[in-house]
Amino acid sequence: MDDRIRKKAEKIIGIILDVDGVMTDGSITLDAHGVETKTFHVRDGHGIKLAQRAGLRFAIITGRESPVVNVRARELGIEEVFQGAKNKIEAYDEVLRKWGLTDKEVAYIGDDLIDLPIFRRSGLSAAVADADPETREQADLILSHPGGRGAVREFIEIILKTQNKWKEVTERYYS
Repeated sequence: MDDRIRKKAEKIIGIILDVDGVMTDGSITLDAHGVETKTFHVRDGHGIKLAQRAGLRFAIITGRESPVVNVRARELGIEEVFQGAKNKIEAYDEVLRKWGLTDKEVAYIGDDLIDLPIFRRSGLSAAVADADPETREQADLILSHPGGRGAVREFIEIILKTQNKWKEVTERYYS
């Protein structure tokens, strides 16, 4: 990891996640009754819990609306959830106000053009491996995992390892 990314990651206190294409693979599955389902990767969820153990905060900002997102957020203890955010920067500003943080203290992970305004403002931005090409070009970091397949966990590990918190939060698994 280059020194520029390391310096940015050291300052992170909060992580904001997109959903479709980041926490999920971007597929939208509707049953015959129009009920939407999403598939989330278990290791991403475990990574969020590890990061929370280390004191990091999480928020979700997504352009779509789905009851499943609220269910997953509750499971993970994520209280700040903004759905239907067509202008994501407004939700981003609200999260920063609520948390009392600056741009440099917040990381964001996205996958598409709608995420670019937050990429430009956040202290550390990451694009999933299968993100839109223009979005990847604008990210500080391009992850090796695609959306919904461990990208969130990868991003969290980078931040926690840079902050020397990884060993502390995973110690219980090695003793």
